[in-house]
Amino acid sequence: MSAHFPILETSRLRLRALTPADAPALLRIYSDAETMRWFGVDPMQSVEEAERIIDAFNTWFVASSGIRWGLVLRDHQRGRMHDKGDLIGTCGLFRWSKNWRHCALGYELAHDCHGQGYMREALTEVLNFGFTAMDLHRVHAEIHRDNLASIRLVQGLGFRFEGVHRETAYWGEQWHDLGSYSLLAQEWREEC
Repeated sequence: MSAHFPILETSRLRLRALTPADAPALLRIYSDAETMRWFGVDPMQSVEEAERIIDAFNTWFVASSGIRWGLVLRDHQRGRMHDKGDLIGTCGLFRWSKNWRHCALGYELAHDCHGQGYMREALTEVLNFGFTAMDLHRVHAEIHRDNLASIRLVQGLGFRFEGVHRETAYWGEQWHDLGSYSLLAQEWREEC
């Protein structure tokens, strides 16, 4: 992978590095209880927390352990709910094992952007990047069984259900089971 952060573009989105200026927008996303309901952490309370998570996401790239992109609308999407350049979510690949050639997939999107195909558009580019530039063999996602929109999203991208990780996650003062989904490079090539 290049030493320069890769910028990806789709017809409606630009996927770019997160910056400290994104902290207020990230806080709006991460403090929304409905958006964070399935993310695996309790909602954020401060801009400082948002700044820390941006630093953590950026550290993944520096350490070559993953990459997290900020999602922003492209020029011709101006005038919708968000202005050009406003962060509407993030997505990326993390826990990168170069020897085993696999990563985990993570993502979240501002609540007012749900149901418009933005995340499918972004993840298509991210998976293309992962299976080509990162030479991944496998990508996996862990999703709460009640998060039906996310399950439909990954299955629509070709992920297959593998089983359940019992009480593997803890947030909201309770343990949660997560479904395990995976996609192999060969399956991705067949989907495209």
